[in-house]
Amino acid sequence: MECTVRWQADAGMVFTAETGSGHLLAMDGAPDGGGRNLAPRPMETVLAGTGGCTAYDVLLILKRGRHAVSGCEVSLRSERAATDPKVFTRIHMHFVVTGRDLPEAAVARAIELSHEKYCSASIMLAKTAEITTSHEIRPA
Repeated sequence: MECTVRWQADAGMVFTAETGSGHLLAMDGAPDGGGRNLAPRPMETVLAGTGGCTAYDVLLILKRGRHAVSGCEVSLRSERAATDPKVFTRIHMHFVVTGRDLPEAAVARAIELSHEKYCSASIMLAKTAEITTSHEIRPA
C-alpha cells in the first residue's frame, strides 16, 4: 500500500493525499494551528478510516453468511490523550445494521470477528485505545 501526501502551501495547512489506488483525500488543520478548516483533520481521517474498515468487514461477514443485510452505519466517538503524542485512548463504535430477519447473534458475531480478527485499523488502534462496541438492528 502506498500514499503520497503533499502540503498545499498556498492554502495554509491543507494537505492532499494521493492513495496507491489513485484517489485523492484532502486534510486540513484547525484554525488555532494555522489551518482554515477546509477539510477533515488528519486524525479524523484515521477515525473515519477505522469506521470504514470495520463496517466493510461486518457487511462482508453478514453477506457471506447469506443474511439479507441492506445497510450498515457505524458512529464512532473517541477520546485522545491530553499530551503529545495525542493518541486515541478510547473509541466507542455504535453499529446500526439494517436488513430483513437479521439474527442478533449473527450481527454480534460479525462485529466481534471484525474487531478480533479482520479489521487492521481497529486492531492497531487497540494498542493504545480501549475499544468498545454496541449495536442495534433495524428492519429493512
